[in-house]
Amino acid sequence: MDETPDHIIDTPSWLPVWLEDFWDLLATYPIFLALVILLIGFSLAFLIRHFILFWGLKLTKRANADLFGQLVRMGAGVAGLLVGYISLVTALHTLPLGQFVTTIAVRILISFLILQLMRTALKASHVFLEILGKVRDRFAIVEERTLPLFDLIMTVIIIAIGSYALLQVWNIDATAWLASAGVIGIAVGFAARDTLANLFSGFFIIADAPYKLGDYVVLGSGERGEITKVGIRSTRLLTRDDVEIIVPNAVMANSKIVNESGGRWVKYRIRIKVGVAYGSDARQVVKVLDGVARENAKVCKNPEPRVRLRGFGDSSLNFELLCWIEKPEQRGLVSHELYMALYEALKENGIEIPFPQQDVWIRKVPETMES
Repeated sequence: MDETPDHIIDTPSWLPVWLEDFWDLLATYPIFLALVILLIGFSLAFLIRHFILFWGLKLTKRANADLFGQLVRMGAGVAGLLVGYISLVTALHTLPLGQFVTTIAVRILISFLILQLMRTALKASHVFLEILGKVRDRFAIVEERTLPLFDLIMTVIIIAIGSYALLQVWNIDATAWLASAGVIGIAVGFAARDTLANLFSGFFIIADAPYKLGDYVVLGSGERGEITKVGIRSTRLLTRDDVEIIVPNAVMANSKIVNESGGRWVKYRIRIKVGVAYGSDARQVVKVLDGVARENAKVCKNPEPRVRLRGFGDSSLNFELLCWIEKPEQRGLVSHELYMALYEALKENGIEIPFPQQDVWIRKVPETMES
């Protein structure tokens, strides 16, 4: 009586005729057949990965080698990963594990594959956005200040697609989950109103760009500092005292912000007020103030400094020196240097800086003082 194996794999229709005998031999020993499939699959994955790496890096050598090289490496890794997982699934179907065990094992493998693809897609999306940000003549909307917004959108899309794929792999109806998510979303929305307000305000700030990294701004409450980070939830300022101020984006979006680095350029104008005594030569004063400003290396030559007579004070002629500096953070230092130089220059030219004086007239002397 002939004995036949309990588990015999049918010969695939696509297999060449000269390999059918070899297949039939291995089919009687499923473990060896699975090992052969894995060996061939992993070898093919290795060759495909290195082939894509070799030609991909060669073709992108003239472009941005760093960013495009990262994309090529990710693409090569995904190609090798897919071939490797296909060989694993094929090998599982050759083993006599039973329909239920095989199905569960295949679903687990596909689930791990989806998670790995999601992880790679998140990294690739960030690199892709950086590449678009460098092509400013075509994709001007994608730049450093808008990268967090697009990065968040891509992250949400990738996670949503991956989650849906996982549900489909395990035959889970996504309709009920979406309905539950809608109810939970409403509850979370009411419970986290402030957080959501900051989140949406962050979107609007990034899109509208009332300020950018490095700008010097003055808040409505009086704080002044440099923008060091524009996040989705908050904006950070670094003051001249090296104190970091964290302001929620909802507050930033609904308050008056003075951007000292805004306008046509980053330059900032400072005003130096000087009072001289009545009787001084006004033209000479203008000449001295203008000369001091032009001699300071930190004062911009364009626009040129200018001096204006602002009015007649109680005890002085009030002049104002207007000049520009390259960056707003230099305001304190340059003002100090100009005040010191002006004091010396006015003293050298014999121009008096008056101080308030009051004359007291006594209309009647008390009798006690007369005696």
